[in-house]
Amino acid sequence: MRHHMVEDVMTTAVVSVRPDAGFKDIAWHLAEHDITAMPVVDDQGRPIGVVSEADLLRKQESQADPGGHLSVTYLQPAGRAKAHALTADGVMTSPAITARLRWSVVEAARAMARHHVKRLPVVDDAGRLVGIVSRGDLLRVFLRRDPAIREEIATDVLTRTLGVTPGAVTVQVTDGRVTLSGTMPLGSLIPIAVRLCESVDGVVDVTHHLRAEPDTAVGTPPR
Repeated sequence: MRHHMVEDVMTTAVVSVRPDAGFKDIAWHLAEHDITAMPVVDDQGRPIGVVSEADLLRKQESQADPGGHLSVTYLQPAGRAKAHALTADGVMTSPAITARLRWSVVEAARAMARHHVKRLPVVDDAGRLVGIVSRGDLLRVFLRRDPAIREEIATDVLTRTLGVTPGAVTVQVTDGRVTLSGTMPLGSLIPIAVRLCESVDGVVDVTHHLRAEPDTAVGTPPR
């Protein structure tokens, strides 16, 4: 049983810029490739920051409005520095929050939530940029079709991993919600089955009506 990893869902054709890329060059790349942000990489191809439309807009925000007033962002030291910057290393947000190839999609989603970002550059063991993963990429895992989810649970989880006789447990999947009914060889396997089903990609919820097979061992005294 293999769960989706970042390398399964990431985009490998990554648009990136060097730290000395000019303001207009950055804006052109974002518009040309219809993206809202891209990594800034050093000479070794390692992400050192991310530059986004929001970073570029700080320059626009720094301009005085018709009434001659400056924005609050511009009045702050960090805002002034970014507003005057002309290259990627000056306007980017750093350090870059990255994901590893072998992270699970859950780890990537938690990192995005923790750092309040919409995408993560993906790096290899040497820290070099190899892809980028977005929230949309992660969400596609949960759009997995019900029959595929059911097949993985019935074949991989129940039969191969837990040794349940095929047909002993009925698996129903509706919009990612799993219902298990039937008998398990041992009562102790029931919570394990539930946990394994919860970890299957695309599963939203698991409920069960499982029971353990009656004890039929020879020599068991009557109750």
